[in-house]
Amino acid sequence: MNKLPERIRIKDIARLADVSVGTVDRVIHSRSGVSEASKKRVEEILKQLDYQPNMYASALASNKKYTFICLLPEHLEGEYWTAVELGIHEAIATYSDFNTSVKINYYDPYDYHSFVDASETIITLQPDGVMVAPTAPQYTKGFTDQLHTLDIPYIYIDSNIKDVPPLAFFGQNSRQSGYFAARMLMLLARDEKEIVIFRKIHEGIVGSNQQENREIGFRQYMEEYHPSCTILELDLHAERNDEDNEMLDELFRTHPTVKNGITFNSKVYIVGEYLQSHGKKDFNLIGYDLLERNVTCLKEGSVSFLIAQQPELQGFNGIKALCDHLIFKKEVTCINYMPIDLLTVETIDYYHSK
Repeated sequence: MNKLPERIRIKDIARLADVSVGTVDRVIHSRSGVSEASKKRVEEILKQLDYQPNMYASALASNKKYTFICLLPEHLEGEYWTAVELGIHEAIATYSDFNTSVKINYYDPYDYHSFVDASETIITLQPDGVMVAPTAPQYTKGFTDQLHTLDIPYIYIDSNIKDVPPLAFFGQNSRQSGYFAARMLMLLARDEKEIVIFRKIHEGIVGSNQQENREIGFRQYMEEYHPSCTILELDLHAERNDEDNEMLDELFRTHPTVKNGITFNSKVYIVGEYLQSHGKKDFNLIGYDLLERNVTCLKEGSVSFLIAQQPELQGFNGIKALCDHLIFKKEVTCINYMPIDLLTVETIDYYHSK
């Protein structure tokens, strides 16, 4: 074989394979119009040279437009999903040279039919890629089956459904997170005989696979290490916030000795602010996510620990994975667990300033 230049060019490959430059280009980009014999010769040369096409330059030159749709739970400004959206928009700005755009659609997390309706709207639009925060598996599968049929890649964010595997998943190992949270809570509770789980729930629906799986991991730890500890439950109404204080009053009236609790959603501030307003300083409380009100409760002492999961990075990496797959033809890692970060009043400012 003749000596090759340090930078392999398409015309060098064409010369070695004894085909035209156009034939090499079609093989590299998986286009039709190439005989099997020529395709085989080109592929053998590519393999010998370990040739990696400059997909960045190729993508810039193609001028193809990529439209992504994200399906997220409805939320208020400043809540958990706001940070996810920031990451999504940051990623779109990063890849703006490649004609990427994103539309964010929403569903009611406490209404499975809302998810179905929103997913059907997305199917009619046939985007190039989708990022979705899954609802219950049986409702998510109907959506992902249609995406699979249409050959539309999809990313899961926040929670994973192993039976319906996506192109990639970004989020915590939720069961491991709940298991870890139980261990941390019991370091505070020590030999206490009862703890309480706080939920936000509507007609039996928690609103998040992630929360349900965290509780499974939490209960697993408790069964293994503290089987005699009583686990109380308080289900606050997801859509009737004005009743929260009355329900908390009733809990502490009927269980005056309970001193430890946890919530697996991002609204631990509901309980934290109640504890502050009622002067309850002897209650250990753990929650999730860096909402401003949660952080305030942590700093003021009504929340003992916060567990964070970098939602902005999840949003960014979800879009990045779609770009890597569709634009740069890169292999994408399927399971991408976020770190389980335990934050205290002493460490929050260092983390929160990132």
